[in-house]
Amino acid sequence: MADLSGKDVERAEFAFSIYDSDGTNVIDAVDLGNVLRALNLNPTNATIEKLGGTKKKGEKKMKLDEFLPIFSQCKKDKEQGCYEDFLECLKLYDKQENGTMLGAELSHTLLSLGERLNDAECDEVIKDCMDPEDDDGFIPYAPFLKKMMVLL
Repeated sequence: MADLSGKDVERAEFAFSIYDSDGTNVIDAVDLGNVLRALNLNPTNATIEKLGGTKKKGEKKMKLDEFLPIFSQCKKDKEQGCYEDFLECLKLYDKQENGTMLGAELSHTLLSLGERLNDAECDEVIKDCMDPEDDDGFIPYAPFLKKMMVLL
Protein backbone atom coordinates (compact mmCIF):
# COMPACT_ATOMS: atom_id res chain seq x y z
CA MET A 1 0.00 0.00 0.00
CA ALA A 2 1.62 3.22 -1.15
CA ASP A 3 -0.12 5.41 1.45
CA LEU A 4 0.55 3.09 4.42
CA SER A 5 3.96 3.08 6.06
CA GLY A 6 5.68 -0.20 6.76
CA LYS A 7 4.87 0.24 10.44
CA ASP A 8 1.17 0.80 9.60
CA VAL A 9 1.10 -2.37 7.49
CA GLU A 10 2.79 -4.30 10.29
CA ARG A 11 0.26 -3.01 12.86
CA ALA A 12 -2.63 -3.77 10.50
CA GLU A 13 -1.37 -7.31 9.85
CA PHE A 14 -1.06 -7.92 13.59
CA ALA A 15 -4.56 -6.59 14.39
CA PHE A 16 -5.99 -8.58 11.47
CA SER A 17 -4.26 -11.76 12.68
CA ILE A 18 -6.00 -11.51 16.05
CA TYR A 19 -9.36 -11.98 14.32
CA ASP A 20 -8.02 -14.58 11.86
CA SER A 21 -9.29 -17.61 13.79
CA ASP A 22 -7.79 -20.32 11.59
CA GLY A 23 -4.56 -18.69 10.34
CA THR A 24 -5.65 -18.41 6.70
CA ASN A 25 -5.30 -14.59 6.45
CA VAL A 26 -9.10 -14.31 6.32
CA ILE A 27 -11.49 -12.75 8.84
CA ASP A 28 -15.26 -12.72 9.06
CA ALA A 29 -16.49 -9.32 7.82
CA VAL A 30 -18.52 -8.97 11.01
CA ASP A 31 -15.16 -8.26 12.74
CA LEU A 32 -14.11 -5.43 10.39
CA GLY A 33 -15.06 -2.73 12.90
CA ASN A 34 -13.25 -4.53 15.72
CA VAL A 35 -10.03 -4.72 13.70
CA LEU A 36 -10.24 -1.02 12.75
CA ARG A 37 -10.93 -0.04 16.36
CA ALA A 38 -7.99 -2.16 17.50
CA LEU A 39 -5.92 0.09 15.24
CA ASN A 40 -7.12 3.20 17.16
CA LEU A 41 -9.65 4.22 14.52
CA ASN A 42 -13.21 5.12 15.37
CA PRO A 43 -15.45 4.43 12.35
CA THR A 44 -19.21 4.58 12.75
CA ASN A 45 -21.28 1.45 12.21
CA ALA A 46 -22.58 3.01 8.99
CA THR A 47 -19.01 3.53 7.75
CA ILE A 48 -18.10 -0.05 8.60
CA GLU A 49 -21.08 -1.32 6.64
CA LYS A 50 -20.19 0.93 3.71
CA LEU A 51 -16.63 -0.45 3.77
CA GLY A 52 -17.84 -4.05 3.57
CA GLY A 53 -18.49 -5.02 7.17
CA THR A 54 -21.49 -7.19 7.91
CA LYS A 55 -23.92 -7.43 10.83
CA LYS A 56 -24.09 -11.23 10.95
CA LYS A 57 -21.30 -13.75 11.29
CA GLY A 58 -20.75 -15.98 8.28
CA GLU A 59 -22.19 -13.64 5.65
CA LYS A 60 -18.86 -12.64 4.12
CA LYS A 61 -15.14 -13.28 4.50
CA MET A 62 -12.39 -10.70 4.00
CA LYS A 63 -8.75 -11.31 3.06
CA LEU A 64 -5.83 -9.28 4.36
CA ASP A 65 -5.19 -7.76 0.92
CA GLU A 66 -8.83 -6.57 0.90
CA PHE A 67 -8.50 -5.15 4.41
CA LEU A 68 -5.35 -3.04 3.88
CA PRO A 69 -6.99 -0.56 1.44
CA ILE A 70 -9.96 -0.28 3.81
CA PHE A 71 -7.58 0.48 6.68
CA SER A 72 -5.79 3.06 4.55
CA GLN A 73 -9.06 4.73 3.55
CA CYS A 74 -10.42 4.71 7.09
CA LYS A 75 -7.15 6.13 8.44
CA LYS A 76 -7.52 9.14 6.13
CA ASP A 77 -11.19 9.67 7.01
CA LYS A 78 -11.50 12.92 8.93
CA GLU A 79 -15.17 12.42 9.79
CA GLN A 80 -14.44 10.08 12.66
CA GLY A 81 -14.19 11.73 16.03
CA CYS A 82 -11.42 11.49 18.55
CA TYR A 83 -11.41 11.99 22.32
CA GLU A 84 -10.76 15.74 22.05
CA ASP A 85 -13.65 16.20 19.58
CA PHE A 86 -16.10 14.39 21.84
CA LEU A 87 -14.81 16.24 24.90
CA GLU A 88 -15.51 19.57 23.20
CA CYS A 89 -19.05 18.42 22.44
CA LEU A 90 -19.73 17.39 26.02
CA LYS A 91 -18.37 20.70 27.29
CA LEU A 92 -21.44 22.30 25.69
CA TYR A 93 -23.51 20.64 28.42
CA ASP A 94 -21.16 21.78 31.22
CA LYS A 95 -23.21 24.73 32.47
CA GLN A 96 -21.09 25.20 35.60
CA GLU A 97 -17.79 24.84 33.67
CA ASN A 98 -16.50 22.39 36.27
CA GLY A 99 -16.13 19.21 34.20
CA THR A 100 -19.59 17.85 35.00
CA MET A 101 -22.90 17.52 33.22
CA LEU A 102 -26.29 16.15 34.12
CA GLY A 103 -26.42 12.37 33.77
CA ALA A 104 -29.88 12.73 32.23
CA GLU A 105 -28.47 15.02 29.52
CA LEU A 106 -25.80 12.44 28.72
CA SER A 107 -28.47 9.75 28.36
CA HIS A 108 -30.53 12.05 26.15
CA THR A 109 -27.47 12.81 23.99
CA LEU A 110 -26.69 9.11 23.50
CA LEU A 111 -30.29 8.41 22.54
CA SER A 112 -30.85 11.35 20.19
CA LEU A 113 -27.68 12.65 18.52
CA GLY A 114 -25.36 11.27 15.84
CA GLU A 115 -25.42 7.51 15.47
CA ARG A 116 -28.22 6.99 17.98
CA LEU A 117 -28.21 4.19 20.53
CA ASN A 118 -31.37 2.34 21.46
CA ASP A 119 -32.52 2.21 25.10
CA ALA A 120 -30.77 -1.10 25.85
CA GLU A 121 -27.47 0.06 24.30
CA CYS A 122 -27.68 3.36 26.18
CA ASP A 123 -28.31 1.56 29.49
CA GLU A 124 -25.32 -0.72 28.87
CA VAL A 125 -22.98 2.19 28.05
CA ILE A 126 -24.11 4.12 31.11
CA LYS A 127 -23.73 1.07 33.36
CA ASP A 128 -20.24 0.31 32.02
CA CYS A 129 -18.83 3.84 31.68
CA MET A 130 -20.63 6.38 33.82
CA ASP A 131 -19.53 7.25 37.34
CA PRO A 132 -22.35 7.55 39.89
CA GLU A 133 -24.29 10.80 39.78
CA ASP A 134 -23.79 13.25 42.63
CA ASP A 135 -26.73 14.41 44.78
CA ASP A 136 -27.73 16.94 42.10
CA GLY A 137 -27.63 14.41 39.22
CA PHE A 138 -24.25 15.52 37.77
CA ILE A 139 -21.47 13.25 36.52
CA PRO A 140 -17.88 14.01 35.50
CA TYR A 141 -17.90 13.59 31.72
CA ALA A 142 -14.15 13.23 30.98
CA PRO A 143 -13.84 9.89 32.85
CA PHE A 144 -17.01 8.68 31.12
CA LEU A 145 -15.57 9.60 27.73
CA LYS A 146 -12.22 7.90 28.47
CA LYS A 147 -13.99 4.67 29.43
CA MET A 148 -16.25 4.92 26.38
CA MET A 149 -13.31 5.42 24.00
CA VAL A 150 -11.63 2.29 25.39
CA LEU A 151 -14.78 0.29 24.60
CA LEU A 152 -14.82 1.59 21.04
